[in-house]
Amino acid sequence: MTFLTVQTAPIEGQKPGTSGLRKKTQIFREPGYLENFVQSIFDATGGAASRTYVLGGDGRFFNSEAIGVIIRMAAANGAARLIVGQNGILSTPAASNLIRKHGTDGGIILSASHNPGGEAGDFGVKFNAANGGPAPEKITDAIHARTLAITTYRIAEDAAPGIGETGRFTIGDMQIDVVDPVADYETLMRELFDFDAIANLFAGGFRICFDAMHAVTGPYATRILESTLGAAEGSVINAVPSPDFGGGHPDPNPVWARELVAIMNGSDAPDFGAASDGDGDRNMIMGKGAFVSPSDSLALLTAYANLAPAYCGRLAGVARSMPTSRAVDLVAERLGIPCYETPTGWKFFGNLMDAGKVTLCGEESAGTGSSHIREKDGLWAVLLWLNILARDGRDVVQLRADHWRSFGRNYYSRHDYEEIPVDAADALMTALRGRLANLPGSKAAGMEVSTADDFAYRDPIDQSLTGAQGVRIAFTDGSRLVVRLSGTGTQGATLRVYLERYVGRGGDHEQDVQAALAPVIAAAEALTEITKHTGRSSADVIT
Repeated sequence: MTFLTVQTAPIEGQKPGTSGLRKKTQIFREPGYLENFVQSIFDATGGAASRTYVLGGDGRFFNSEAIGVIIRMAAANGAARLIVGQNGILSTPAASNLIRKHGTDGGIILSASHNPGGEAGDFGVKFNAANGGPAPEKITDAIHARTLAITTYRIAEDAAPGIGETGRFTIGDMQIDVVDPVADYETLMRELFDFDAIANLFAGGFRICFDAMHAVTGPYATRILESTLGAAEGSVINAVPSPDFGGGHPDPNPVWARELVAIMNGSDAPDFGAASDGDGDRNMIMGKGAFVSPSDSLALLTAYANLAPAYCGRLAGVARSMPTSRAVDLVAERLGIPCYETPTGWKFFGNLMDAGKVTLCGEESAGTGSSHIREKDGLWAVLLWLNILARDGRDVVQLRADHWRSFGRNYYSRHDYEEIPVDAADALMTALRGRLANLPGSKAAGMEVSTADDFAYRDPIDQSLTGAQGVRIAFTDGSRLVVRLSGTGTQGATLRVYLERYVGRGGDHEQDVQAALAPVIAAAEALTEITKHTGRSSADVIT
């Protein structure tokens, strides 16, 4: 076995974002680009010598080639062992579980999550720490610093062994365990949920449609929902992972999951609908003719989690990202448990879970999870919903309506403006931040501002301070507006505008969402001047 030390030089733009490094696939395929970043991960985390890592990805274009490169680099850097998903497949939740189960030194996950795939699409590399969660900023900052100083990378000259079959292999002195990507994850789900109750639900004629969106969750959902729990064959659609996600956009929302929406709005709709994303960590939930917003889903799961064995009487607390609606806050208050507000990014939840402060957590961007791992988990959310429905007896629409009657409704929507020139997006945010001090007491489109700030988070566990996480503007009627730039895009800037309006118990909870939010939408345009700064008169995606 020959190991090479290859001379290299820093490559611009290798700063990890909230979920690792994401770029266009062709950029990752440029000579030395992937190698530089992977070597920087090893170097910045104390070296790979004698260490064990989990490795896998969502099956998008370039996944197999990248895994071969990383195997060869791990061996050359002295790693003792790799745990690799068969055929290079591992959902992000499954990878987090393997890291925790085997006590590894971390994991490398190849995914750009819900971003499009294919040769012209996006690719990503993310390092997860030993707790199974996304690397905290101190690690990603160190990785970025190393990318700016790197001079060599190490790689095996020989080709990596095949990973199409499970078993144990070696490359040099490094052991490679190729594992069934579903088995350990399914075992964990059995420990959390009442599989007998869910199986009885299906046996009684309950029908579901799970749209895997040609992405990584297909094999997981097919085996667990159909083979193990007994959902009718064909309940999982678009179940075979595809390098370009079937030419679609694997983002589980009503805009991109059109096939599922059409089925659930049809005359013969199943009882329950769900979708997951590219790497399996996000989810969308539907009832017959009804979409459940991610914010409402988090609130409902928190309210009824006690119906699942793992969570009965065991909710330490709940956390949500700052832009997520405050629906779950109302549930936490009634349950008498803490509710934490964090910046966007699952790593912030990880600290709280490691300290035993929270059990459930979620983000408005279709991510929900619990302390069973340190990632959001799309199929877990679906199974918790099914466990609740099996034990409660009401359907999705009834459960949601009764919840609004009991707690009131937080009308909520996100407006995305994509691929904006970075300088225009920065100018908008700078101008808005410059006006914050003078906004309280002023009016915008007839709505009076009560408070305005730039969200900063003091982590209650390690006391680290994370600033500039998005502008929050609250109005005297209880409505809220949040404006921030997303860190998940690969081209230009994505401006996200979050709109929220609360209608209490006894109010009208059946309005069209955009109509209910019309006053907040008008105030948002007046305050942000999006059209002036970007030339955009409407959002590209509304969810």
